[in-house]
Amino acid sequence: MLEFVPLPLVDDFLIEYNVGQAVFVLFALSLLAAIPLKSRKVLSLNTILFGLLFLTVVAMGAPPYFAYLGLALLVIAPVLYTTASK
Repeated sequence: MLEFVPLPLVDDFLIEYNVGQAVFVLFALSLLAAIPLKSRKVLSLNTILFGLLFLTVVAMGAPPYFAYLGLALLVIAPVLYTTASK
């Protein structure tokens, strides 16, 4: 019996969008998932991770404005981390 493989679904999604846009959607979903935790440290660590990811996505063919977004996230996230109380 054939198993369900989600790769064609992912492939169909990525044909219409570039990798940077897909990572941006993942970033938005991860922010929504981190908000109920009510921890600014988790939110800032998530932002640092995606800032680094946005900087590397440009090397894979994404438009260069994702590098600027990654740089902005890498500047803002440590400030959030140092001002977090819990």
